[in-house]
Amino acid sequence: MSDEDLLSDNEEERRSAAARMFDIRRVIGGLFVVYGVIVTLVGAFDGSAAIDKAQGVRINLWAGLAMLTVGLLFLLWQWLSPADAPEPTGSSGEDVENGGGDASVR
Repeated sequence: MSDEDLLSDNEEERRSAAARMFDIRRVIGGLFVVYGVIVTLVGAFDGSAAIDKAQGVRINLWAGLAMLTVGLLFLLWQWLSPADAPEPTGSSGEDVENGGGDASVR
C-alpha cells in the first residue's frame, strides 16, 4: 500500500467515527437521559407544596422517568442499529465517465 492509500483509509475511518459519534439518536438520547435524571431527582425530593400543586401527583418524578425511558430507548436504537459509514466524497472514475449524474436523465 502506498502512503496515499493509508492516508485515505485513515481519513475514511476518522469520518466514519465522527459520523457515528454525532449520530442524532445519540445526541437526543443523551440529552433525554441527562434531563430525565435531573427531573427524576427533583421529583423524588419534591415537597408537599409541589405535590399539592399537581393535585397529589408526583408529576416531576413521572415526567423524569418518562424522559429517562425515551432517552434510553434512543440510545438502545442507536446501539442496535448503528449509522452506516458515509460515502467517500471523492469522485471516482465511473462518475467522471458518466458525466457525474444519472445516465437516464438528459
